[in-house]
Amino acid sequence: MIYELIAIIAPVFVCAALGYGWARLERPYDTEFVTTLVTNIGAPCLVFYTLSSVEINAETFGAMAGVSALAVAASAAAGIVVLRAARLSMRTFLPSLMFPNVGNMGMPLCLFAFGETGLALAIAYFAVCSIGQMTLGAGIAAGATSARQVLRVPVVYAVVLALPFMIWGVDPPDWLANTTRLLGGILIPLMLISLGVSLAKLRVGSLGRSSALSLARLVFGFAVGVGLAEAFGFEGTARGVLILQSSMPTAVFNYLFSLRYGREPEEVAGMVMISTALSFATLPLLLWFVL
Repeated sequence: MIYELIAIIAPVFVCAALGYGWARLERPYDTEFVTTLVTNIGAPCLVFYTLSSVEINAETFGAMAGVSALAVAASAAAGIVVLRAARLSMRTFLPSLMFPNVGNMGMPLCLFAFGETGLALAIAYFAVCSIGQMTLGAGIAAGATSARQVLRVPVVYAVVLALPFMIWGVDPPDWLANTTRLLGGILIPLMLISLGVSLAKLRVGSLGRSSALSLARLVFGFAVGVGLAEAFGFEGTARGVLILQSSMPTAVFNYLFSLRYGREPEEVAGMVMISTALSFATLPLLLWFVL
């Protein structure tokens, strides 16, 4: 079990540490370019290749996506209760409590822990969070949102294009499968390296408040994952993926939105940094629980 845990955690640690060290050495790293590349090419290609090639049916994928939406909604409800009790700004902190880091951390962990099937299910959660973050997350921080923003999320189109292959159980043409597999291969290492770079550049704000909110994010995220897995009878890989993704720390994108819209970015940066550090420390226990 110890060897298995190390095999899962080590790639995540090493890639993130490379990014962190790279940034601390002040080597050039164009985060905006990498984010654009990953969002518009890497993520859609990996989503299409995985969903169209792995043996997972549309019903299973849809079930995971539906429960993922419930997990985000439950996290939002818990976040509202916490923030009202603490008399803190919803626009500043609610997105950070709603949307976990299911991309940079969650997807690699699900891949290493549960293989290609785990990655396919993790993509369902990732797709829901991507849509929610680009619409609700940005809207809460900005004070206004639009349903048309869904059309700007490339992952949506990748899922739609992959659905016929999932439903009919046929493989895509070799040229398409090989191309999307090659381009999608950049996603996970670049996301983990970018995570390390982002952590190295973040400036932490109020330590006490950020620590309390970070702990709240991890605790009720785990509780939501376990509760929904029990309620819907998820077992095996599906149960593990749901709990892992729900238990991830605050996503880096929340910091970017707070920076863009002037919502106390240093406070949100503190949540990203501290929740990620706490998550790294508790990962062995979390993986032991789901495996």
